[in-house]
Amino acid sequence: MKLTEKMGLAALHRMDPETAHGLSIKALKAGLAPAPGPVTSNRLRTEVAGLDLPNPVGLAAGFDKNGEVLAPLSRAGFGFIEVGAVTPRPQPGNPKPRLFRLTQDMAAINRFGFNNEGMEVMARRLADRPKDAVIGLNLGANKDSDDRPGDFAKVLAHCAAHLDFATVNVSSPNTEKLRDLQGKAALSALLSGVIETRNALPRTLPIFLKIAPDLTEGELQDIADVARETGVDAVIATNTTLSRDGLRSAQKGEAGGLSGAPLFQKSTRVLARLSQLTDGQIPLIGVGGIGTAKQAYAKICAGASAVQFYTAMVYSGISLAAEIAEGLDELLAQDGFTSVDQAVGSKREDWL
Repeated sequence: MKLTEKMGLAALHRMDPETAHGLSIKALKAGLAPAPGPVTSNRLRTEVAGLDLPNPVGLAAGFDKNGEVLAPLSRAGFGFIEVGAVTPRPQPGNPKPRLFRLTQDMAAINRFGFNNEGMEVMARRLADRPKDAVIGLNLGANKDSDDRPGDFAKVLAHCAAHLDFATVNVSSPNTEKLRDLQGKAALSALLSGVIETRNALPRTLPIFLKIAPDLTEGELQDIADVARETGVDAVIATNTTLSRDGLRSAQKGEAGGLSGAPLFQKSTRVLARLSQLTDGQIPLIGVGGIGTAKQAYAKICAGASAVQFYTAMVYSGISLAAEIAEGLDELLAQDGFTSVDQAVGSKREDWL
């Protein structure tokens, strides 16, 4: 991380977290961010669910909720980008304050509640997206919707022409009863509807499912079964957690989803178990607590074909994307792997 980036982070950390996030988006719009382009090599190039990625290091949904900085993000070193979550209609989300830094824990708690400008605005911005980047959209449902499963399909149909993949997000803890859609029957019906909508599009695209880390063994088995039965193209494991185990920061008691370093162990165990339950037949994307190349590599060795992160940028800046990708290349080489897929699941048993 350059000195100027360190100074910028120090200034942002003196502000309210949501205000600081807004200024980060403005800085990206102004071109005040590293722009190395996608880091790549023969080892790092990989294919996930039919997507050709320059490297397997992605940006998780939540950073660019409204698709405002697609171009600068595409030049920041990431191999792929996920924006959103987006709902059919705009909604303000939950009352502020709703984002909290847990600096002692290198973590964050948020209870945004799918605040976004709606699918109409997102579709317009996606239409102007960089064509050489891999960009996906996190699909959401309006809080007051009478048909939440239908909302996911509606957003997909409206935005699909400008996407490379779409993610069904039923794992946010900040919209009341949203996680109920992870139940086997409800999830199967929801995914079947989304995939039916996808199949009717002029151009097919992969559908991903994002799950919570707080699932029981039985619930995880149900997820694996439904993913296989419905033909989901990949599973993202995991979203934020409701657990507060081992936290030290003063704001640890705030309601919402916890992300960042404390989630690493829990989310990686869920990832490895899901890899085992699906016999490695469904690509997995590892998310939760990644802040270093070693942690990204651990997710891959536990069963992930690609990874995503977001919260670590709060503490290490956006240059972390390129640093993780470059470090991952070195780690693969050290272990004698000539490609990412050779490493996928190579140490899964260590996490079971």
